[in-house]
Amino acid sequence: MFVRDLNLRDFRSWPELSLELEQGATVFSGRNGHGKTNIVEAVHYTSTLGSHRVSTDAPLIRAGERDARVSLTTVNDGRELTTHLLIKASGANQAQINRTRLKSAREVLGVLRTVMFSPEDLRLVAGEPAERRRFLDELAASRAPRLGGAKADYDKVLRQRNALLRTSAYDLRRGYDDDNGAGALATLDVWDSQLARHGAELVAGRLELLDALAPHIAESYAAVAPESRPASAHYTSTVDDAVRTLAGEPSRDPAVIEAAMLTELARRRKEEIDRGTTLVGPHRDDMVLMLGETPAKGYASHGETWSYALALHLAEYALLSADGSDPVLILDDVFAELDALRRQRLVAVAQGAEQVLITAAVGDDLPSNLSDAVSARYAVAMADGVSTLERDRG
Repeated sequence: MFVRDLNLRDFRSWPELSLELEQGATVFSGRNGHGKTNIVEAVHYTSTLGSHRVSTDAPLIRAGERDARVSLTTVNDGRELTTHLLIKASGANQAQINRTRLKSAREVLGVLRTVMFSPEDLRLVAGEPAERRRFLDELAASRAPRLGGAKADYDKVLRQRNALLRTSAYDLRRGYDDDNGAGALATLDVWDSQLARHGAELVAGRLELLDALAPHIAESYAAVAPESRPASAHYTSTVDDAVRTLAGEPSRDPAVIEAAMLTELARRRKEEIDRGTTLVGPHRDDMVLMLGETPAKGYASHGETWSYALALHLAEYALLSADGSDPVLILDDVFAELDALRRQRLVAVAQGAEQVLITAAVGDDLPSNLSDAVSARYAVAMADGVSTLERDRG
């Protein structure tokens, strides 16, 4: 799999960009803040509908504009598909594949698969659970786009339910003996049902994904840090105890998880009404990363944290490659952060990839054994807040 054409309009610092990409390794070099990462961010965004740098879409749109456009052509086993994404400052984003307008932008998921390494990866290990949930959800949606839909549906219901808990707390406390209270509680029952249905699908998808991913994590970490403790990962959920009570053991069955969520939502209803927020569901779950018997977060050294972050993406790459064609590999300013051993492991993967997109502040940041394999180099500069691109013909 590789990207053949990339076209941007008003994406971050790029008013316009039209670029033909090649198989093999392509390097974008330039000073920090001049726009090289914006190029690979646009490619990654098309595959995940999310940025590795920001949590909302608004910063992706060039200052003063109402929307941005990202179009690219993906070649996979000889088949070409061109995706177009219109990223809007307000309202739902729009998308199409070739000439077909899609009902939802989520329908582009699965057309392009990418794996990105970046300095922000340290947050996967040392950051909050939301970082690890996003990692799982983006990978799950890439492999099974329906799970991207389940996540979007869950988030929508969660927002509505939280709004009800905040704005109708007085009525909810009055209970069924009051007309307003009865109406508010009936609405809450509806949201509970929908939250449990979508949440169960999301949790089951995460669990199945981690079952497949965990062996690759252990293997990749051992390769990157052979002197360290063994790595492992497991999933913790707000409904673990309820699932075990219902099934007698952990379960991946969405029906069991849904029943467990409904049980927990009922048990904690008074607490949720008092606090005005939803306390049960996959939005409060975590992927716990372990080194030996110790959680990596808070206990891993800086080197171990980098090794774990690399291992997660190496595992992601191995899993996606096993599903079919190799994903596009994106290395965003990462070599300058790595020691010789970690560089060597990453280069071994990059040398076998069909397409690698690399950003670097200076060309010297590239390991020599990868630099020799580069098929195209571009210099990125900036003038008056606008990024420019020039191919190195040397």
